[in-house]
Amino acid sequence: MLVSIAPYFGYLASLCLIIALLVNSDLKFRWFNTLGNISFIVYALMLVALPVLLTNVILLCINIYALVKIYGKKEQFDMMEFEPHEKLAEKFIAFYQKDIAAYFPRFATEQLQGHLNFIVTRDLVIANMFSAEVLQNGDALVQLNYTTPKFRDFKVGSYIFEKERAYLLAKGINRIVYTQVQHKGHLKFLEISGFKKEMIGGETSFVKYL
Repeated sequence: MLVSIAPYFGYLASLCLIIALLVNSDLKFRWFNTLGNISFIVYALMLVALPVLLTNVILLCINIYALVKIYGKKEQFDMMEFEPHEKLAEKFIAFYQKDIAAYFPRFATEQLQGHLNFIVTRDLVIANMFSAEVLQNGDALVQLNYTTPKFRDFKVGSYIFEKERAYLLAKGINRIVYTQVQHKGHLKFLEISGFKKEMIGGETSFVKYL
């Protein structure tokens, strides 16, 4: 019985290792490698394949060690406001233009004018660009909250909405509002970040109260 189902664990392990090579972050890479190693270990135990078992036990230990280092690493976050026509902001938007359009298809550089604009850095590397129109009623209508692929582990969102909550309140913001969100990855981010659906002006929006 075990021998007959063993190949499925081998296929699962191979799939996990293939996905690990396609993901865009070290964290995801290590997790998929770990799942692949565990699947190969089960596969090896079923078939009594000692070389496969030994190799993957060693690799599993390496991946667990790497995950402990990743989760234990203390990163330095910082936030800096910028003006709409600053060269660095223009270059950032131009470089990520295609990916930005996938998440924020209605965004145009002209929308930065007159809005609250800032970037978030992680260890001095630009990880996120944020722009919102702050209304008199305390709503911040998000035009752009783009995180680069390498840093999409939800830490940036936690930093903006939790660590920098006092900063946002000082800007007269009481709640963060998103409209017309369609990208699945972005919807997942909003859900994890505590946004709730509300009807605003007859339109379904995603809202987070500060």
